[in-house]
Amino acid sequence: MKRTAIKAAKEAAKIILHYYSENVNAISKTNTCDLVTKADIESENKIISIIKNKFPNHSILTEESGEEIHKSDYCWVIDPLDGTNNFYHKFPMFCVSIALYKKGKPLIGVVFDPLKKEFFYAEKNEGAYLNDKKINVSSVRSLNKALLVLGFYYERGLLMRKSLGQMKKFFYENVHGIRRTGSAALDLCYTACGRFDGYWELTLNPWDYAAGSLILTEAGGRITDVQGKRYHLKMENVAASNGKIHKHMIKILNE
Repeated sequence: MKRTAIKAAKEAAKIILHYYSENVNAISKTNTCDLVTKADIESENKIISIIKNKFPNHSILTEESGEEIHKSDYCWVIDPLDGTNNFYHKFPMFCVSIALYKKGKPLIGVVFDPLKKEFFYAEKNEGAYLNDKKINVSSVRSLNKALLVLGFYYERGLLMRKSLGQMKKFFYENVHGIRRTGSAALDLCYTACGRFDGYWELTLNPWDYAAGSLILTEAGGRITDVQGKRYHLKMENVAASNGKIHKHMIKILNE
């Protein structure tokens, strides 16, 4: 199963890089900021084809095609191009994200950044890796030494104002800085390898965090919803960290 996930991610990345060198048209989905391109669709089709060839009875949940249910304990959760907006604007921060769950629990997580050639992966109880080197979360224990990252959804109303308000509160805690990359999967992976110390986002879908969540926890981190409730695959928001600053993050997010 791990080999299938890795193969699918690498084959999808070839498609993405092919289109990255061209001027790709984009179609708006839910609004003018929520984009999909040919790279998303062809990448997803390739991943599904590879998985179905090996595991035809497994269920599949994807960003573009939706859900394909089978009578199976296994479900693949796929984001064929996480960071489509970045990709469209030639901003080099996007990836392929593939996860395998069994009865709602993560087994395998793969996140591949094809431009930087950074391959993050994890298996349950086997640790997390970046290009075959084991990774761990940072040792930062206080927010005034932390570098955080957040995500914004495409909605520009109440949730945007709430996110900005939370960001303001974190700055009052004298965090070293707050970044916004545009890729939830990479935000989680960067937290897993210690580049960031914490991450939050108020509106997400399962394919955004399914793989990155396992990579983070296998690297020693923690992920919950923004209220601090236990992780599950149907969460609509995420708070993630190195574990050491998690309680303080949750407190500020709910003030």
